[in-house]
Amino acid sequence: MPLNPHEISELIKQRIAKLDIHSEFSHQGNIVSVYDGIIRIYGLSEVMQGEVLQLPGERYALALNLERDTVGAVVMGPYSDLTEGMAVYSTGRMLEALVGEGLLGRVLNVLGQPIDGKGELEHDGTAAVEVIAPGVIERQSVDKPLQTGYKAIDAMVPIGRGQRELIIGDRQTGKTALAVDTMINQCHFGVKCIYVAIGQKASTVSEVVRQLEEHDALAHTIVVVASAAESAVLQYLAPYVGCTMGEYFRDRGEDALIVYDDLSKQSVAYRQISLLLRCPPGREAFPGDIFYIHSRLLERAARVNADYVERFTQGKVTGKSGSLTALPIIETQAGDVSAFVPTNVISITDGQIFLENEVTRKQLAHGEVTELLKQARYQPLSIAEQALLLFAVAHNHLDDIPVETIQNFEHELLSYAKREYLQFINELNASGNYDKRIEKYLKQILDAFKANHPGSEA
Repeated sequence: MPLNPHEISELIKQRIAKLDIHSEFSHQGNIVSVYDGIIRIYGLSEVMQGEVLQLPGERYALALNLERDTVGAVVMGPYSDLTEGMAVYSTGRMLEALVGEGLLGRVLNVLGQPIDGKGELEHDGTAAVEVIAPGVIERQSVDKPLQTGYKAIDAMVPIGRGQRELIIGDRQTGKTALAVDTMINQCHFGVKCIYVAIGQKASTVSEVVRQLEEHDALAHTIVVVASAAESAVLQYLAPYVGCTMGEYFRDRGEDALIVYDDLSKQSVAYRQISLLLRCPPGREAFPGDIFYIHSRLLERAARVNADYVERFTQGKVTGKSGSLTALPIIETQAGDVSAFVPTNVISITDGQIFLENEVTRKQLAHGEVTELLKQARYQPLSIAEQALLLFAVAHNHLDDIPVETIQNFEHELLSYAKREYLQFINELNASGNYDKRIEKYLKQILDAFKANHPGSEA
C-alpha cells in the first residue's frame, strides 16, 4: 500500500525523535616521541601554555613548550608505557590545587593525594595554581610583625606579615630548623602555616612532621611534599601548589606563613625540564626565565587590604586585611652568595637571613650579649620572654653576671617571671605593645629576681 507524503513526513519525524545521539567536541593530538618524562605531541594547535592534557590511563601532562608544529609536555606520573601514536586530549583547564581549612594538619603530595595515612582529605574545592599576584592598589602597608621566636632575628631583623624574608646558607647551618621553629611559634598567634618540602629526603620530611606534632604545631600547618624520589615536574610545581593553599587564607582576611624548603632544588628541577624540552640554556645552563619562576611566586606573598578581602569574599568578610608571608630557603655552595640563583632570589626578597657556617664553628665569645642570643633548636620564645631578656641587655642588668652563667641566668629568670608574674606575661603576649608601664614592670621583674636569687649576681 503506497504511503502518501504526509505519512512519510510523520514517520521520519518519529524516527528522528527516537534517535539517541551524544556528541562531544575535543581537541586531539598524537604522541610523536617519548623520552625521560617528556612527550612531544602533534595536532594540538589550540593548546595553552600550562594547560593540563589528558593521557591514556587517567594520567595527565602539563604543556610547557609550544612550538610551530608540536607541543612539549611533561608527564605528571609514570610514562614507561606511553608510546608513539597514543591519543592526547586537551582539557581546556589550567592546573588546580586543593584548598581549605580541612587540609590543616595533613601531609599531602603535589597532586593533592594524602600521604600521612589519615584517610581522605576534607577541602573546600580547588583554586588555580598559576594566578597573578595582587596589584599595588590592592596591597596594604606592612605594619604588623611575624614573630619567629628567635631573639636575634626578632630584635635585629624583624619580619613583617606579608613580606618575603630569604633564609640563605650552606648545608647543615640550621636553615630548616629556623623555619620549623618559626612555624612552631605561630601556635600563639593564630597564623596558618604551609611547609613545602622540595627535593628533600623522605626521612628529613618525616623528622620535620614529627617535630611539628611534638610541639602541637601540625594542627595549624599544611605539609606539601615533593621528595627527592618524585619527578622533576612535581618538584617544580610544589611551591606554586603550596602558595595557592596559603592564598586561600590570605584572601579571606587571615594571616598565613609559607616556607619553601628549598628553592635551589626547584631551580635544578626546572633546569632539568627545560634542557629536556630543548630550551636554549643560559648562565649555569639555566633557561632564560629562571628569574621569572621565582619572581612570580614570591610576589604572591603580600598583605592585602580590607577592600580586596571584601571583594574576593563577596562581602562575607569585611574590615579585615589578610597576609601571606614567605620564607624561601636557598642553599649556597661554600658560602657563595654570588651564584646565579642566590643573587636572583636576594634581589626579589625584602631581606635576607644569612647563616654562616664558619662563624658557627668558631663559636666566638663576645660577652654576655652573644651568650644571651644563643638559642637551642625547637625552643622559640614568646614576645614577653624576648622583651624581658632584651630589656635586661639594653639596661645593663647583665653586667654583673659572669658570662659562663648567662644561659643558666636566662632559664631561671624566665621560669621566675612565668611563675610570679604570669598575668603580666600573658597580657604582654596578647598585646605586643611597649610603653612606660611595660618598662616599669620589666624592671620590677629583674630587680625582684636578682634580689631573691643572690646566686645570679657576681
